[in-house]
Amino acid sequence: MLSRILIGLVAAGAAVFGVPGVAGAEPEPAPAPPPPNANVFTPVSPADFAQQNGEIYAFAVPGDLACVMSRGSGSYGCSGAIPAAPNGANVVTGSQQGPAGFANADRPIYLFETLPKRLEPGTRISFRNVTCGTDGTSTICTNNYDGGGFVISPAASYIIEPNNPLLQDGGGRNPYFN
Repeated sequence: MLSRILIGLVAAGAAVFGVPGVAGAEPEPAPAPPPPNANVFTPVSPADFAQQNGEIYAFAVPGDLACVMSRGSGSYGCSGAIPAAPNGANVVTGSQQGPAGFANADRPIYLFETLPKRLEPGTRISFRNVTCGTDGTSTICTNNYDGGGFVISPAASYIIEPNNPLLQDGGGRNPYFN
């Protein structure tokens, strides 16, 4: 008798699990795609872009934006009519580490008599731990210290948040070892 009851319970359980269920919650959104990697582009010589007695490397990117890398501070950025920028920003800057940021300036912050030499599609320029590259449509600048930087693109211009697990507070522990 007990075995018939157990067989009945197992059969009833199988029937319940065999019925397709109705989802009670919305599915999780897909994770954001990883930021573009400027290091995949062909490197160019920074010396070809030196200006102001070698104090900066200046280059133009799609959208006729003027961009610079400072040899003194290591800071970098672009100014001009940045497409799809948050709050209509016309300047984006970053440094050797940490996040970049958009801002609005009442005048160009990088002044040149003519637009600097263009960074050709599929190329990148690097100085210290900063790299900027373009595919001919979008421009990506990041620091290799913690991954912070920015993307300038007709579809969306945005900040790349720093994301190096070795630099994040892990309670004094290396995140790669337990």
